[in-house]
Amino acid sequence: MTQKTWTAVDNYVSEALVPPDKVLDAVLQASADSGLPEIAVAPNQGKLLMLLAQSINARTILEIGTLGGYSTIWLARALPKGGGVVTLEAVPRHAEVATANFKRARLGAMIDLRLGKAIDLLPKLAAEKRKPFDFVFIDADKENIPDYFKWSLKLTRPGSLIVVDNVVRGGRVIDAASKDHSVQGVRRFNEMLKKEKRVEATTIQTVGVKGYDGFTLARVMK
Repeated sequence: MTQKTWTAVDNYVSEALVPPDKVLDAVLQASADSGLPEIAVAPNQGKLLMLLAQSINARTILEIGTLGGYSTIWLARALPKGGGVVTLEAVPRHAEVATANFKRARLGAMIDLRLGKAIDLLPKLAAEKRKPFDFVFIDADKENIPDYFKWSLKLTRPGSLIVVDNVVRGGRVIDAASKDHSVQGVRRFNEMLKKEKRVEATTIQTVGVKGYDGFTLARVMK
C-alpha cells in the first residue's frame, strides 16, 4: 500500500459519507491562504470527532490546539443548544484565523478561544472551578502530551472521553532511542497510560490523506 492509495481511499470515503460543506471548505482555504500549516484533521477524522462527542451526549468540550479552527468547528457542531467548546491556541496568527473561521461558521458564540501556551492556560482553567468537560481533544505539541493529559484528567469526570491525536508518528513511536522530542513525548504518555487506573484506553493506527499515524482514545472511569 502507498500514500497514493491511502489518499484515494480517504477521498472515496469522504465523498460517500462526509457531505460537501461550503463552510468547512472555506475554513480550510482561509487557513491555507493565511499560511497556516496544512495539518488539520481530515474530513472523515473531523466527522469521527463529532460522532464520538455526540455518542456521549457531550455538552462541554475542551480542545488543546486550535490551529485554524477546522476540528473546533466539527466539535462545536456536535453540541446541543447551550453547549460550548473551550479551545486553547499558543500562536496569535492561528488564533486570529480561527476566530474569523468561527464567525464564518456562525459558531463564534459557543466557542471560547483562549490565547496562550496550553501548559499555562490549563492551570488557570482548573482554577475557574467550572463543571467538568465531557470530551477532550488533544492535538497540540506532542512533547507536552503527558502534561496535557494530566490536566485533562483533572478537568473531566467519569464517563468523559479523551482523544489524543498523532501518537504513532509514522511508526517512529516504537523507537525508544529516538531523539525526536515528539516521539519521546508520546512514549512518556504511553508509560503514563500503563499505570493510570482512572482510565481505560487504546490506540488505533490510521492511514489516509494525512499519512500514517494514529490516535489514542481514553475513557475516564473514576
